[in-house]
Amino acid sequence: MKDNSRAKIFFAIPYISWLAVFVIVPIGLLIYQSLTNVQGSFTLANFHEFITSNVYLPMAFNSVFYALIITLITFMISFPAAYVLSHLKHRQLWLMLIILPTWINVLLKTYAFLGLLSKSGIINQLFSTFGLGTHNLLFNHVSFIFVAVYLELPFMLLPIYNSINEIDPDILKASRDLGAKPINTLSQLVFPLSINGIKSGIQAVFIPSLSLFMLTTLIGGNKVMTLGSAIELHFIVTQNWHMGSTIAIILILAMAVTMYFTRERGKRK
Repeated sequence: MKDNSRAKIFFAIPYISWLAVFVIVPIGLLIYQSLTNVQGSFTLANFHEFITSNVYLPMAFNSVFYALIITLITFMISFPAAYVLSHLKHRQLWLMLIILPTWINVLLKTYAFLGLLSKSGIINQLFSTFGLGTHNLLFNHVSFIFVAVYLELPFMLLPIYNSINEIDPDILKASRDLGAKPINTLSQLVFPLSINGIKSGIQAVFIPSLSLFMLTTLIGGNKVMTLGSAIELHFIVTQNWHMGSTIAIILILAMAVTMYFTRERGKRK
């Protein structure tokens, strides 16, 4: 027993060390910076400014609004796609095609969309070929949401697919034999049985979408302002690390709330 305990402690050391250095210490520094001013004195002025400011609250609303839109669109695409994918013959091939783009750096994919959507890009060239002229497809809300949905889609689809794939096929067969329509099977049978996968997908999409900042600049052209943009601005441009840390702490709290409400609840016996 003692040997087992020592082995567990030994193998836990790398994990605990990584957690301490890259999670606990950074969050501790953020909390310290958010609760102090330039002189290093304790203050709640940063949180007061966030709550009373006419700048940060609209940014907070934008962050939640866009995160909800991105999450909703990815879910509406992913749920039926995952259901269809689970019934395909060569599902492993399709899964590989879905996973492969996630191996490419996000920045590279973003620059690829800059090339596709620019006025001299492929899409506008096709429009010109068919006599439709060129259009400003970049630096607006629609392009921001479109690219964000593309980037986040696999992280919604895969958890839902795994949940649907674990459903007993005999249950779905019994539903068809009893005369249930496909839409009823999806809404009243598949949806409840795959709810844990849906919650995992919401966590994987909604939480990162709250803090998007690179896409707001490169694709949205700073016309889309979120809390992620504000954090980047304060840490890199204005050097106001105290306000940037305050916004980061508020985002962390928002993410924690999201994880709490979308957690997998234990099954009642």
